[in-house]
Amino acid sequence: MAIRTILTQEDPALSKLCHPVTQFDSKLADLLDDLKETLAQANGMGLAAPQVGILRRVAIVVLEDESFLEMVNPEILAQEGEQTGWEGCLSLPGMWGSVKRPDWVKIRAQDRNGQWFEMEGTDMTARCFCHEISHLDGHMYTELTDRLYTAEELDEILANEGDQEKQVKRERRGRRR
Repeated sequence: MAIRTILTQEDPALSKLCHPVTQFDSKLADLLDDLKETLAQANGMGLAAPQVGILRRVAIVVLEDESFLEMVNPEILAQEGEQTGWEGCLSLPGMWGSVKRPDWVKIRAQDRNGQWFEMEGTDMTARCFCHEISHLDGHMYTELTDRLYTAEELDEILANEGDQEKQVKRERRGRRR
């Protein structure tokens, strides 16, 4: 296993459509293992093969139980609802954007041995499925947000939202008395 270099937004590989995987061999296993190690070292939630310069339909996502889900040739079968939340990307470090995604997503993918499986995800898992599959189609979340925010700007926004939530709770408590 090896930690691979994560490409940044200006790299043309990130805007290319990835090719389906047709050979389920040791080379694919090595790529999946490298993606896991690279993602763990980067402390991210997901990583797609084009982010390390490999134009194949391969991605991994960290699930709620902190295990890795390997997805080969993934596709979204169904989606419902809507959520808006903050997204970042290892290929655009230090930047964040508010993005609308489905609240529930059902995917179909193959594992490292070529076996098909289906999986459903909600909330952050649904967001990660969409984010990583978008990478495989040559897209980044920056296409879905109106503005990018630095980590400092995001911290300030979240702190203000927290202050607003505290104020609403105070007002509600006051009404109950």
